Amino acid sequence: MTADILIQQAHTKDAPAIAVLVGELLAEIMNAIDTQAFNFNLQETTARLEAYLANGTYVVFVARPANGDPVGFVALCECHALYAEGAFGTIPELYVRPAYRTRRLGMRLVSEAKAYGTARGWKRLEVTTPPLPQFDRTLAFYVREGFSVAGGRKLRTLL
Repeated sequence: MTADILIQQAHTKDAPAIAVLVGELLAEIMNAIDTQAFNFNLQETTARLEAYLANGTYVVFVARPANGDPVGFVALCECHALYAEGAFGTIPELYVRPAYRTRRLGMRLVSEAKAYGTARGWKRLEVTTPPLPQFDRTLAFYVREGFSVAGGRKLRTLL
């Protein structure tokens, strides 16, 4: 039942539990693509998230059973670009534990992210999915939630 799971904005005290979920997300992606794509250290991730939450770099909403640890989360950060006509939001991470994925928690987290972005005056919300075809279901989820494929590919270089 989803009514017993609340969506709330995270605070720095939530960082350790959210960092565990980040580790689960990254492990799931790496297992699916059979590549060591991320370096994950729980203590460093926790410290980084505490700092991001404290200084406003990240805003995180968690899905949490009453009096329980989070079972899902969505992270948001604000960006600025000329093509986006100013400020917009990105979703760097969204994760719901597999046992909770049929409870519409992902939809509720995205809805909270959209409401937050609207309140901030963002013109858009962007997300990059994990690699396809292993994550076709993730792409389908975002399309159902109103996102459209913008084209191109995500590229990076390590510094």
